[in-house]
Amino acid sequence: MANLADYAQIPIAYEVREIMEVVADGRGGFTLSARRLDTPYVKDYDAIRGEGPATWPQRFNLSNWALFAAYLNGRRVGGAVLAFRTAGLTMLEGREDLAILWDIRVSPEVRGQGLGSALFRAAEAWAGAKGCSQLKVETQNVNVPACRFYEAQGCVIGAINRRAYPDLPDEVRILWNRDIPLRV
Repeated sequence: MANLADYAQIPIAYEVREIMEVVADGRGGFTLSARRLDTPYVKDYDAIRGEGPATWPQRFNLSNWALFAAYLNGRRVGGAVLAFRTAGLTMLEGREDLAILWDIRVSPEVRGQGLGSALFRAAEAWAGAKGCSQLKVETQNVNVPACRFYEAQGCVIGAINRRAYPDLPDEVRILWNRDIPLRV
């Protein structure tokens, strides 16, 4: 975690061109359908006060966290951060068998080339080696590429919260779950 400053140099911003409409399917699950926006905008999670990687050490004990890095020709182009066994991190639900994919980012020039999937698999393997039976991920309905990515990785929607972000009333919090096969 000593390399968070380098990690933070990987842009996480993306253009919001569409949003996911999240609808209960009547069977205990959810369906997603994309709706195009008339006016696209840029979303940058690192620009939100108190949310970038530099703030994590002040907010959490990172001793049980993991940082993965991906390099291309000696340059960092991607990474993932996992949280595990962290007191006060409510997303962990007090469970010892749950890890959170806290953050994943890939440089814009290499997005869509499989790097994110490789990072996700590495995160899943790390969590499994720690004895976790599940990996949890948070995203928002405005991050359509992330929603599609997590679905492609085999994640399923575990919960939605339409009121999670009081300052952003049009954004819906989506929690994805990926069960991790037990190692024998």
